[in-house]
Amino acid sequence: MAERAPPKRRDWSWRSQAFRGLVYQVLAVVLVAGGLWYLAHNTLVNMQARGIQSGFDFLAQPAGFDIGESVIPYDALDPYWKAFLVGVLNTLRVAIVGIVLATLLGTLLGIGRFSRNALVRGICYAYVEVFRNVPVLLQLLMWYLTFTELLPPVAEPLSVGGLFWLSKNGFAFPTPLWNLGLAITAAGGAVGLVLAWAYHRWARRHFEKTGQPRSMVLVPLAIVVVGLAAGWLVAGAPREWSVPVPGTFTMDGGASATPEFMAVLLGLVFYTSAFIAEVVRAGIQSVAHGQTEAASSIGLSKNLAMRLVILPQALRVIIPPMTSQYLNLTKNSSLAVAIGYPDVVSIANTALNQTGRAVECIAIIMLVYLTTSLSTSAFMNWYNARAAIKER
Repeated sequence: MAERAPPKRRDWSWRSQAFRGLVYQVLAVVLVAGGLWYLAHNTLVNMQARGIQSGFDFLAQPAGFDIGESVIPYDALDPYWKAFLVGVLNTLRVAIVGIVLATLLGTLLGIGRFSRNALVRGICYAYVEVFRNVPVLLQLLMWYLTFTELLPPVAEPLSVGGLFWLSKNGFAFPTPLWNLGLAITAAGGAVGLVLAWAYHRWARRHFEKTGQPRSMVLVPLAIVVVGLAAGWLVAGAPREWSVPVPGTFTMDGGASATPEFMAVLLGLVFYTSAFIAEVVRAGIQSVAHGQTEAASSIGLSKNLAMRLVILPQALRVIIPPMTSQYLNLTKNSSLAVAIGYPDVVSIANTALNQTGRAVECIAIIMLVYLTTSLSTSAFMNWYNARAAIKER
């Protein structure tokens, strides 16, 4: 029986490279922490010497200003912390919706660059070259001026079927009235999503074992639709909707997206999708041409080869730079202050002007964007690990 090797003993002498490395790291952390403490202490001392108030106690005081649009109920008498919460939610709303739309549009444009149709290739190429070479701030201003100057007034809006309305006041659309029937319908949709996810996993495993492709889009979508329809029928087929109607100054009923929100969303989506299209194109080109030939040799169509063979392999190249584009979109949303959209930067500027707490307001902005960026990076790193090609 082979003898076990004796356990390695740590060498705590200065001759040990590992020990010296540990000492240097501890010293570096101490120096950085000491530098940060010195800067913070020196700032507080100078502020106190000049009679400048500091601290985050102002967050509990009434804000005293209105906010044009809010996801949650808000009043001018609410405290500053709630005003900041409204700004954070507005920022997240633009960022999340923008990421989803920019990903869909950018992926379609990137795949369109490989189309056999010269017109489609040319349109995709022109789109990318135009929108990625125009500064995003100019695009935000362009869309804002389009909504506020070129569109008709709210009394004479553009209509699509009497349900959707577009005017200087933004985009208005019908919404279902929330009640028990709608809750049951939503529950049916949730069950459909779970079943669609289970089917997607089964279809992928079936393809890996047998090589026979199954629908990865239409069937899961049909499952979700059936779940919604079943919940709707069980709830008694509710049909209560709030439909917008043009008024003298505003749209009555339904829901609406303000010109500021639409301008920020469209500007960020069109700008970021141009870069995502190039990321997708580069990822597809990184896959060896032999993979396309192998897919054709087993009878896969060009669409199936792209969806089942090329894109899964291209993801390992696409995901890392795609993460950077998501972070850029989130941080570029801070430019919304230029057109009056009440994001967290706009709220912080107003609070800064009223309270004079510049350091605290800037710290809140930094914390918000740092948290959202790290959260996005963590999620994309997890997804990248799942999408990576694993050797058997």
